[in-house]
Amino acid sequence: MNIARHRLSRAGVAGALFAAVLAGCATRQPGNCATGFEAFERDTLYFGRAIPTGGQVSDTDWAGFLDTRVTPAFPQGFTVIDAAGQWRAASGQVVREPSKLVVLLHPRDTKTDAAIATLIDTYRQRFAQEAVLQERQSVCARF
Repeated sequence: MNIARHRLSRAGVAGALFAAVLAGCATRQPGNCATGFEAFERDTLYFGRAIPTGGQVSDTDWAGFLDTRVTPAFPQGFTVIDAAGQWRAASGQVVREPSKLVVLLHPRDTKTDAAIATLIDTYRQRFAQEAVLQERQSVCARF
């Protein structure tokens, strides 16, 4: 009974995800947003705070990175979320670390893409990070 219910649950979830993807495709095209909404890109950047050589990015260092790098690049605003991350490093070791997510909502253009790439490169170099995850979605938003 539990196995059948588990399979049904997985099938139901898969169906719901497929429907959500299809629904999302309709709003992903520029100019295809509902009345009152505008097309934007939403980038979420995942900044791990563990430093491979030991320790972690301090609250002071993080605040400095926000003040000197993120805010000047995105003065119109952004959101920072505290998170607990886990990933497998190139060495094969599983890394669990406190993380910060920075969510950016912006029009898509080459200037913004370059600003995001610079943020990622700066953080990686300054704090000896192997990677910073970048996730991008096309969204419709209104303010």
